[in-house]
Amino acid sequence: MDYNVLRRRDFAGGLTDEALKTRIQDDLARDGWTLLRGFQPDMAGFAGLVGRLCRRVTFDPARSHSTDKTQMVDAGLGPIGLHIENGNTPRCPDIVCFFAERAAFEGSQTTICDGVRVWDRFDPARKARWNQPMTVERVLPELLWKRYLANEHPAISSPDEVTMEHVLQFQQAVPGQAFELHDDGSLTYRLTVAPVRASVFGGGQSGFANAVLGPSHNYQPPRYRLADGSEVSAAEIEEIRDIAETATHEINWQDGDIAILDNTRVMHGRRAIADANRNLFIGMGMI
Repeated sequence: MDYNVLRRRDFAGGLTDEALKTRIQDDLARDGWTLLRGFQPDMAGFAGLVGRLCRRVTFDPARSHSTDKTQMVDAGLGPIGLHIENGNTPRCPDIVCFFAERAAFEGSQTTICDGVRVWDRFDPARKARWNQPMTVERVLPELLWKRYLANEHPAISSPDEVTMEHVLQFQQAVPGQAFELHDDGSLTYRLTVAPVRASVFGGGQSGFANAVLGPSHNYQPPRYRLADGSEVSAAEIEEIRDIAETATHEINWQDGDIAILDNTRVMHGRRAIADANRNLFIGMGMI
């Protein structure tokens, strides 16, 4: 994986330069990620970039908003395992953008891992096992699943507006979903996903890109079951984590940096935070 850096001095129009957008797309198609350095945007500038890269912006219902297109990243201080953003949701974003408004003095490096390289490191038996659909199951509190649906359903904009009719409409619109509604308003949710996928930017290569190795901050830890009926064990997850670490690189943040990832190919995580005096924001969506 190359360490791509796009610098402000090379783009006269700054973040709104069309040549910059082209370079970002080229880097994503070739390497799955890129880093913008020296642009020193404010929050409105970052939100504008997210809007230019994504035809539709998506959100994490557990995060607070910083603008109408971006949210604050707040996931404790410990390390975070590799994952694609919102990888256990029915509409996983194509692009994820991170903005380090203030970088940590020590620790909290963002880890990035090319799923294509991880897949290449799997032996034939492991490839055969993971080259099948996977079902994710977890219980979602009422507020979280209603917030998510309010963002994704075109007819509503507030969790208070969600009805069972909206739930059923969304289930029909996005295949692979099943659920059980409980008396307390929570939802047992099941989603079938492909743990190995091709990048939305093309290239013809398959990559191990999912959320199996990732965190469950703000959510109940999920259960993973493959199409052959077998569950994914904690021991197997640790084996894959060790393989993925051999293909993992770190972003050492500087103030004002923006990292942009192909979320259908490149997983990301975080080393433990040693300096909590940092501000990191996220914007994501569909291309």
